Amino acid sequence: MIVCVPVTSEGDIDPRWGRAARVAVVEVRDGELVRWEEVEVGWDQLHDVGTEGGHHARVARFLKDQRIEVVVAHHMGEPMVQMLDRMGLEVQLGASGDAGRAVLFASAGRAG
Repeated sequence: MIVCVPVTSEGDIDPRWGRAARVAVVEVRDGELVRWEEVEVGWDQLHDVGTEGGHHARVARFLKDQRIEVVVAHHMGEPMVQMLDRMGLEVQLGASGDAGRAVLFASAGRAG
């Protein structure tokens, strides 16, 4: 399973999904983190550039390009939740603290 999570430079959950500066793309297999790649997405600076739809398209394109299946975040707006749902992605909200632990918790009991 491939998960995307917004992260701080300290490795914690960034509470700002749509305004995150950096996200981690994480592959989880058999309950273990097998790949952890942090990407500077710059959504914090790009959020208010152009329209809301343009920003959502930017996020959607990134998630599709990375083959993300699950998004783990602290919070996101309802329009973003709806867009991710239309994309067929699972969204798990309420995450906080260590990002690695949050990803493992979100993936517990799942295959792949």
